[in-house]
Amino acid sequence: MVETGFSSFSTTVDKTNRILHEIEDAFGWPKERRNLSYGALRTTLHALRDRLTVEEAAHFGAQLPMLVRGIYYDGWDPSRVPVKMGRDEFLSRVRSEFPQPLEDGVEKLVRTTLEILKGHVTEGEWRDIRSVLPKDLQKLLP
Repeated sequence: MVETGFSSFSTTVDKTNRILHEIEDAFGWPKERRNLSYGALRTTLHALRDRLTVEEAAHFGAQLPMLVRGIYYDGWDPSRVPVKMGRDEFLSRVRSEFPQPLEDGVEKLVRTTLEILKGHVTEGEWRDIRSVLPKDLQKLLP
């Protein structure tokens, strides 16, 4: 665990590092390229957040570790959501914001990142997220 001198901060750094490490492991990215896992997490979170209703975005955000929650809410304007986007628009948005070329494609990046995020929220919350998304976008969620 990273020691910050404040247990809540140390815990959230540890949880965030665990999520980033899971993403790195899934893609075989070295830890030295942390910008890749951070980019996958950030771009996927922002696209999902902006597609959700304000209420559902807040419910989902409340379940994220504190540091990930900060990434999630960074730049959010609740007066401009939900952004109507289907699967193709969602993937296009993530692709345009991800900092590196993708060997396996943006869909694998999104699916893998969402699969990892699913493991860090309740099953009920995940069902709620699925229920507010259009059918074609639901298919990206594990």
